[in-house]
Amino acid sequence: MPFISNTVDQQKQMLSEIGLSMEDLFSDIPPDLMGRPLEIPAGLSEMEIHRRFSALSKKNATDLTCFLGGGIYDHFCPSAVGAILSRSEFYTAYTPYQPEVSQGTLQAIYEYQSMICRLTEMEVSNASLYDGGTALYEAMMMALRITRKNKIILDSSVNPIYRKTIHSYTQNLKIALDETECVNALANRSEILNQLDKSTAAVIVQNPNFFGCIDDLTDIADAAHANGALLIVSSYPMSLGILKTPGAMGADIVTGEGQSLGIPLSFGGPYLGFMATRKKYVRKMPGRVVGRTTDCNGKDGFVMTLQAREQHIRRAKATSNICSNEALCALAASIYLSLLGKEGFKRTAQMCAQKANYAFKRLTAIEGVTSHFRQKWFFNEFVLDLPKDARDVVANLIEKGFSAGFPLSRYYEGMENSILIAVTEKRTKQEIGMLAECLEAAL
Repeated sequence: MPFISNTVDQQKQMLSEIGLSMEDLFSDIPPDLMGRPLEIPAGLSEMEIHRRFSALSKKNATDLTCFLGGGIYDHFCPSAVGAILSRSEFYTAYTPYQPEVSQGTLQAIYEYQSMICRLTEMEVSNASLYDGGTALYEAMMMALRITRKNKIILDSSVNPIYRKTIHSYTQNLKIALDETECVNALANRSEILNQLDKSTAAVIVQNPNFFGCIDDLTDIADAAHANGALLIVSSYPMSLGILKTPGAMGADIVTGEGQSLGIPLSFGGPYLGFMATRKKYVRKMPGRVVGRTTDCNGKDGFVMTLQAREQHIRRAKATSNICSNEALCALAASIYLSLLGKEGFKRTAQMCAQKANYAFKRLTAIEGVTSHFRQKWFFNEFVLDLPKDARDVVANLIEKGFSAGFPLSRYYEGMENSILIAVTEKRTKQEIGMLAECLEAAL
């Protein structure tokens, strides 16, 4: 085909050949929006731009005392995490395709995988995924590949943002996606058992769930396995310092959001999706896996052992295309876990639980404030009912310097007065007391 220069006349000629005009290309745009002059201001100098963006940044209320949760948490990040993370050999490195010059990066990823396996009590982990929601979707697709079935049971106590991710990604796929309504903030056993059959690929649950409640999912795992299905558990990694692990409950695939592991709150990311599974399923797992080996001289070395993307293998055999490992975020998690150690991590989890229980008792002592669920076993989050719309109360408390919690009416009907409150090791007894006083005044 001869080269065609990009002139207006030649563009029109090309369009006419296929029966279109220039106007046809813009036919989907409403007529009242066409023809408007673009209101683009004149260019600014570097000094003016700096002044402009500094003023805009001050509109963000970043000094609020945070009691928000729902999947992203305000944990303490040791200074050493940022100091090590910003070293140029880590900060600029991407995919370690040449192992002979990428041993540091490869070992860091290998250590991260090992730590995730210990946390979840699973056998293998990949080199991380985008975030908690996409990791859960990838786990679901992995279960479909393993079982060669097309039915998924998803409980409503799973994070609604994760459920929305799954629905968005699967709307054009031939997957039978059945949602079960949780009962008293726990996975609905009777409905799950009723839905389970030989066509079920996996049951998806969360622990602690979106409402913060703790559950032992062993019975669901046994029921799923009896029908040839897998159990997928979305987990909050910090809780694994003191709670029964998904692996001990019989989970086949474990995912979660790793933001709580040394990654600061950052307006939605970048964050870290972790995934771990049984060794027998490793070849069906998306993403990259780093392994340890020895060279011809007997020295330890690290290489990417499995990398099942389209760019590595035949397209039909690829497990996923959204599996770039969040290497820098995974490194942050590795540094954080190394700094805390086993006992430090356990102690941090205990502090979260103890402070949350103190906050629960302090807040429910306020007249008109009650626990929404009869279930009182929670890790560091709980749901309260207020005597007025939770959105109004949250807006009021922001003016008092508190990000008091998450109004649940955004995702759940009939919960207009319900608020999800999270407490981490950062919250002090004084801050909890001040929140209680301001909440009482607001009511």
